[in-house]
Amino acid sequence: MDNIRNVVIIGSGCAGHTAALYTARAKLKPLVLEGHEPGGQLSLTTLVENFPGFPEGIQGPALIENMRTQAGRFGARYELGHVVSADLSKRPFTLQVDKEKILTQTLIIATGASARWLGLPSEQALIGHGVSSCATCDGFFFSGKEIAVIGGGDSAMEEAIFLTRFASKVTLIHRRDQFRASKIMLDRAQQNDKVHFLTDTVTALKLRNLKTDKVWDFPTSAMFLGIGHNPNARMFEGQLDLDQDGYIITKDYVFTRVPGVYACGDVQDRRYRQAITAAGTGCMAALEAERFLEQDE
Repeated sequence: MDNIRNVVIIGSGCAGHTAALYTARAKLKPLVLEGHEPGGQLSLTTLVENFPGFPEGIQGPALIENMRTQAGRFGARYELGHVVSADLSKRPFTLQVDKEKILTQTLIIATGASARWLGLPSEQALIGHGVSSCATCDGFFFSGKEIAVIGGGDSAMEEAIFLTRFASKVTLIHRRDQFRASKIMLDRAQQNDKVHFLTDTVTALKLRNLKTDKVWDFPTSAMFLGIGHNPNARMFEGQLDLDQDGYIITKDYVFTRVPGVYACGDVQDRRYRQAITAAGTGCMAALEAERFLEQDE
């Protein structure tokens, strides 16, 4: 039984590192599986100005590395590995990590959600330099400028409306003239004087109207992607409750339907998706895992 872990944490963003810190300080010797995107979305962010405690801001990768170092100081162990499958039908839970099987008494899922991208050649290179998938994170940097939002669903409408706080003009670009957004969100965007609509269009460095094939340059200071996120929870289909978009459904913040399994951060948070809220739920998951193990003794 010595090879059975007390706690395994899947994911190494803000939620995962915070869960690692708390469980490590509780002397549970957590194992953190860093996943296919070590550091999560913050590792792709430049300056972070809205995380408490850094009055001058901090670079996203530096914040993540600080969290990792802090958790490691108390004994959290980190391993690179991708969870291929999981068996949550009985305890200890079994994780298939690449070619290795790992057993654990509790599991904290902090796998995050990956932003959907357009797939343009220059897109990834420009993340943090005018291309962003998070209006709340980066909108402030474009105060007084004209910017563009790509998308036609609720995410795009929310991003566009939020960005009007900073931008002089927000152009919402959509490839069709029909929107997937709910009527209430579409109405709010259309009633905002700063939001302008450009439809039947696909964006790159140039724009092309899908109906007329007209191509032209579109000057803008920044491009925000509002085409949603993909929660990284596919390996738990059929074992945990997922909503229609694949987010893990939790009750009382972090509890899943399986006792001893907790979800935190963006994999279960489709509303806020902030570093600080992810860290908060990571703390909650860690405390609940500790209590669960104490009751199990």
